[in-house]
Amino acid sequence: MREATAMPTLAGLLERLFEGLRARDHAAMAACYQPDATFEDIAFRLNGRKAIHAMWHMIADSDLRATYAIERAEESGGLAHWTAEYTFRDTGRPVRNEIVSRFTFRDGLIATQVDESDALRWGMQALGPVGGLATWIAPPLRRRKAQAKLDAFIQAHPEYR
Repeated sequence: MREATAMPTLAGLLERLFEGLRARDHAAMAACYQPDATFEDIAFRLNGRKAIHAMWHMIADSDLRATYAIERAEESGGLAHWTAEYTFRDTGRPVRNEIVSRFTFRDGLIATQVDESDALRWGMQALGPVGGLATWIAPPLRRRKAQAKLDAFIQAHPEYR
């Protein structure tokens, strides 16, 4: 019988991040980031752990279901593939978003996270053909709407101000 080996520190960090996501534990997720971390995806460009925490808190308050696979977690960077399934609140439409996350690390925490996904596919699912095409053609519109939602969430949660 083989003895189980401990997961390397950075792989364990990503495991904590994604298990936090699965459990909708935004505080556990936020603890994985450097105070000056950055996060970017098709909706957000965030600076600092507090803003990232607010985003994960907002997302955790949804019906999100996530699966993930950590491909790599080394000092040179990390890579994970994950899928988010949820109901888009604005339209009530189901979304299945396949995401590739790229990470850099500093002192055992996430310094940067850049998530890539198919913005057109996301938009078609979340908003339908017209809205999906519009947000794909005009990424600033998509980002403005997402940031407005996050700003309203932060206004309702003073701990993020």
